[in-house]
Amino acid sequence: MSRPGRPARARPILAFALGAGAWFGVRTALASAPVRALGRVAPRWRTPLLLLPPDATRRPPRRGGLAAVLPRLLPPGLGVPTMFDDPGAGVRVGGYLYDPPTRNRPSGAVLWLHGGGMITGGPWMSHGVANRLARELGVLVIAIDYRLAPEHPFPAALDDAMTALCWLHDHAEELGLDPARIAVGGESAGGGLAAVLAQRAHDEGVPLAFQVLIYPMLDDRTVLADPAGRGELVWTPAQNRIAWTWFLGHPPGRAEPRPYAAASRREDLTGLAPAWIGVGDLDLFHDEDVAYAHRLEQSGVPAELVVEPGMPHAADMLPVPGARAFTRAWTAALARALRA
Repeated sequence: MSRPGRPARARPILAFALGAGAWFGVRTALASAPVRALGRVAPRWRTPLLLLPPDATRRPPRRGGLAAVLPRLLPPGLGVPTMFDDPGAGVRVGGYLYDPPTRNRPSGAVLWLHGGGMITGGPWMSHGVANRLARELGVLVIAIDYRLAPEHPFPAALDDAMTALCWLHDHAEELGLDPARIAVGGESAGGGLAAVLAQRAHDEGVPLAFQVLIYPMLDDRTVLADPAGRGELVWTPAQNRIAWTWFLGHPPGRAEPRPYAAASRREDLTGLAPAWIGVGDLDLFHDEDVAYAHRLEQSGVPAELVVEPGMPHAADMLPVPGARAFTRAWTAALARALRA
């Protein structure tokens, strides 16, 4: 006895329709721009994870969601919650202090600034880097929770970073630090913030030994330029436009009179701290980073530039073969700069 259901002749038609739909979907996915871009990534940097970037323009609530949960999921480390303040300026910024028990005093120190386009993220993103630097280099590391746009546009993040840098100098003796061996570093937006912090530190007479700029976000005018096929993975031109607009408080344009709004807009780079700059040639920030490195050198500032072929933005944060050598390169440069 047969059960009621679809007529037998309808089943082949349904199977064909499902198969055709699946084939069309796969064909469309393989022809998409991100998948084509992944094919241009060098094998040492290639991973399907590059196709699944978080959209920084749809970030979780600042004090809830993932921003509140992720810090609790991190493995234990050296990080101790700390408040960094500047009583004179009335600015207080939270963050973490990483002090390895084997540190020889006086030692160097590193202020590390997280990425996220100036609009997302937090110091928990720097937990792994800060722990590693503290242990491997035997230095004190701090990672701060600087304020983010659009709630806090420029210059809030820079003011927070400057407060933390001055805090390191003001407490150098009690922390066992050599004030002449304090460096700043960061990746992406954190690298851009480190670059303008180096400029402001120079102008205000605050000593800075070195700056590590990892594919830094330096120039808002990149929004106005042809991306030339770059920025198809992880950090796109559309995300860059939104981030700069929120950070500056207005859409990027040809003119931006405020000093320190974007590192590349500064005309005189003489006297800045020596720098290490690394970027991939598929990164949206490639041209602005290479140009800034060359301008530093032309201004008499020692600047080591590393351009990774076939590397998209932030690929070193993923489990790929190229990450270890890239990380070793900038870590070695930082170690040399902070050596007694």
